[in-house]
Amino acid sequence: MLRATVDLLEEVGYGRLTIEGVAAKADVAKSTIYRWWTSKPALVMDAYGYAVTHRVPEPDTGTVAGDLTALLTDLYRVGEHPARVRALRGLMAEAQLDPEFAEAFRNWIETRRAIVAELLDRAVNRGELPSTVDHAVVADLVFGPFWYRLLVGHAPLDPRDAAAQADRVLAAARHGLEPPARMAAGTTRHHGRR
Repeated sequence: MLRATVDLLEEVGYGRLTIEGVAAKADVAKSTIYRWWTSKPALVMDAYGYAVTHRVPEPDTGTVAGDLTALLTDLYRVGEHPARVRALRGLMAEAQLDPEFAEAFRNWIETRRAIVAELLDRAVNRGELPSTVDHAVVADLVFGPFWYRLLVGHAPLDPRDAAAQADRVLAAARHGLEPPARMAAGTTRHHGRR
């Protein structure tokens, strides 16, 4: 069912995907799908999360530079697949319009950000990065250019750019990218992993 959902999502987009369509494509009863997933958003994000985990697995090359380069290379390969680009754009658009879908989408995004946090934790343990590195900001630097290029289309997502982008992210992480200090009026800003 997960494969059928991903195939259908990339064929017709989120808006036109139906549980009935997934059931027909997977050759199962609609009730079988509802036995495992309570809603279309839950099914779609479970399915797409499963697909992306295999398409962009968590790397472990032994260095943070190698890990980030591998992650970004796999991430940027989406540009070679127009159907996947359309699907991701559609998911992002739907997340802005449908609160139920937005929650499922954000939960999936957090699983991808957690991979970056894991890479950073390993780098800190190996002494490659300071322990004060801001995981949330580094994740923004990793995924921000990806989503901006994917959504705006002003520049290509080219896997050949991955090493240079990894270098830029690491330069920022090594030089002053630390959690913000106390703000005015004695308040603090959350800066841990998100």
